[in-house]
Amino acid sequence: MWIADGWKDYEVIDCSKGEKLERWGDYLLIRPDPQVIWDSPRTHKGWKHPNGHYHRSAKGGGEWEFFDLPQQWDIRYHDLTFHLKPFSFKHTGLFPEQAANWDWFGDTIRRADRPVKVLNLFAYTGGATIAAARAGASVTHVDASKGMVGWAKENAKSSGLENAPIRWIVDDCVKFTEREIRRGNHYDAIIMDPPSYGRGPKGEIWKIEDSIHPFVKLCAKLLSQQPLFFLINSYTTGLAPSVLSYMLSLEICPVHKGQVQSQEIGLPVSGSGLILPCGASGRWSRDTF
Repeated sequence: MWIADGWKDYEVIDCSKGEKLERWGDYLLIRPDPQVIWDSPRTHKGWKHPNGHYHRSAKGGGEWEFFDLPQQWDIRYHDLTFHLKPFSFKHTGLFPEQAANWDWFGDTIRRADRPVKVLNLFAYTGGATIAAARAGASVTHVDASKGMVGWAKENAKSSGLENAPIRWIVDDCVKFTEREIRRGNHYDAIIMDPPSYGRGPKGEIWKIEDSIHPFVKLCAKLLSQQPLFFLINSYTTGLAPSVLSYMLSLEICPVHKGQVQSQEIGLPVSGSGLILPCGASGRWSRDTF
């Protein structure tokens, strides 16, 4: 498992009965987590005195209950700063477990010692974008949500990267990729964090089990002659890490050789010393792991 254990401003304190107790900077949040199927004693005082609690509804969705929580606040990861705010379906605008990938590809970019062009697809609020830019890459950030791209720009500015070579694109990721192929553009690295299900701005349907392999095959056409890495993240229940390895091995290795690995990604739980699984990642790299 790849573990994001470098955080100081964030921690999973405890997890029990379908929920996790987290510290985001100075604030404690309780949020649902489908992986937490165990029933362990809730001894930490934060369970009774959180700053925010997302209650899942039996009918689907849910809603926040707030106790002295600001509308927005910041946390840092090394020299990156992220704006946080609770919004729909339990999210805060950041997936802390992805720091395990930021560290990996940041080191890969720095070791390349050459200009590196990165394409970040389904780029959300830009965690991977600003991590890659901080490592010295020029980044094309693509997301279909104008609001998420705006949020990502704020994160870049707060991290001192407002003048970094980042191209901000509001577009359907598949349509953008198809146009980039027609334009003859290429990238040294591709990052993608596709949703399990979604709709594009013109009603295009994305269903990961049907769409992900054709899209990886499409994106492989954008790789430069000497690519560095290809990263796929998945939060889809039932999609094993080895599936990500298989797709990368099929579509990238025959042309570019290199190595493929996939693992669960996770966060340490300070109260138990155990690791909470938080999804999966597949990595292709020209370097050895």
